[in-house]
Amino acid sequence: MHSSKPGFISQISALARYANHNALFEVFLEASEYYAVDLDFQNEMGSLVLQYGYVSLAQSCYERVLQIQPDNFIALLNLSNLFHSIGQNLTSLQLINRLLEKNPQHPILRRNVLLIQEYEHTCSDLKRFVDAKNWGEWAIKQAGGLRNRPPMKARNNRKLRIGYVSADFCQHTVGLFIKDLLSQHQTDKFDIYTYSNTQQIDWVTELIKKNSHYQVIQHLDNAAVAAQIERDQIDVLIDLSGHTAGSRLSVFTLRPAPVMISWLGYFATTGLSYIDAIFLDHFHYTKFNCDYFTEKIFFIDPCRFSYQPVSWARDTPLTQLPALTNGFITFASFNNTAKLNENVLSLWAKILLAVPNSKLILKWRTFIDVNFSDSIREFFIQQGIPSARLDLQAASFHEDLFKAYSQIDIALDPFPFSGGLTSCEALWMGLPVITWPQNRIVSRQTYSFLSTIGLTETVASNETEYIQFAVNLANNLSHLAKIRQTLRQTMLKSKLLDIASFTQQIERLYIQVFDEIFAKNG
Repeated sequence: MHSSKPGFISQISALARYANHNALFEVFLEASEYYAVDLDFQNEMGSLVLQYGYVSLAQSCYERVLQIQPDNFIALLNLSNLFHSIGQNLTSLQLINRLLEKNPQHPILRRNVLLIQEYEHTCSDLKRFVDAKNWGEWAIKQAGGLRNRPPMKARNNRKLRIGYVSADFCQHTVGLFIKDLLSQHQTDKFDIYTYSNTQQIDWVTELIKKNSHYQVIQHLDNAAVAAQIERDQIDVLIDLSGHTAGSRLSVFTLRPAPVMISWLGYFATTGLSYIDAIFLDHFHYTKFNCDYFTEKIFFIDPCRFSYQPVSWARDTPLTQLPALTNGFITFASFNNTAKLNENVLSLWAKILLAVPNSKLILKWRTFIDVNFSDSIREFFIQQGIPSARLDLQAASFHEDLFKAYSQIDIALDPFPFSGGLTSCEALWMGLPVITWPQNRIVSRQTYSFLSTIGLTETVASNETEYIQFAVNLANNLSHLAKIRQTLRQTMLKSKLLDIASFTQQIERLYIQVFDEIFAKNG
């Protein structure tokens, strides 16, 4: 007996969520065959299984659609997202550009290009900047042309109204970073509003709702969102998404608030001339990237983020250095496989060659896919690394992920897109993180964390240093063990975890930006 289409989708979702592989494949194959020519169903099914990391199943759905309809927009867009998810960012960009030739005004395509270029090492700083500026000009034109700054109301002794816009007010990197800041805002000086572009609600969402005037805007068009922001009389509006998934940056083209800022969830210029400021720190900012912003740069020092470990991270005890009992070094990266390009994997293979008997653990949801995992193993085999030295792990619950750090001695950071929350969590669990900061902002996140806590001995300036730092640490187990036992206390004493002073600095910046603009326009 065949299930209905909604029934198939429900079964596939449940089986994928709990990694019930055999049953999933059986239901998936039945659905694929029964609805083989239902293109919408195939696209929906592909996106669903990709969400859980089943790359090959998703690709088979999209390719079935393209066999019937070679120019199917949704399938090609989905396929681009798939290639991005496994680090094939150049292929992903080529597919998007193919779609853009026929759909030059499509907002998702234009946004995706800017996002994926941040992951692609062959894309120059200048090109990314020019493309972002072009997006900004296009977006303003799409919104009806240039608009004047809205009237500003003098601060005097009133509260400033602060609005945050994001699709990630949940257990997402942005949500986890922003939740504690919202709880620290001085409510006698600021009224806080949050505009959420997702229906998802979890424990992080509940904390955010508790500490702000929370509104869901996902169902509203840009004009309606802008009108709501205007009714709320927001003084300073902060975009936390940039060009990432779920972004409502297009709302900012309607200029709904007199002061608008980009911060936290994006890592380059938005390209939108209406955005008055971007918040960086001096570790992210360099003489090589300072000219690639349409926004004025304001500095949060020492770091543009403040990390607060979740409760189960605080409760997860530090363990003895695994190498002391294993007799070999274990390297690892728990970063998104979208960041794992061939240059990264090749460098990590060189480290494994330089450190005899060492192993490498890679952990992300896409490693649940056998074919993708086999392709990674084959890559390392071609570099001279036997498959037995690799441990490719699928995603786990966040609490279990912290327990997995007990297997690891040294964390490796990808490039040019470095770790964010992933690096903070590795450090919290006592692991040194070897990083290679480059020009683009997003390559310097881990460097900023390490500089803020005073552990710059693992900051490389080139490939040779990256390898040498790994070798040096691997050959000095007593030093590694000391780092493991002292790093958490070092972090607790550092500015990286000082959420109170961090929030006060953010608030001062909001006032500074507002006052500077009011002096010119009030």
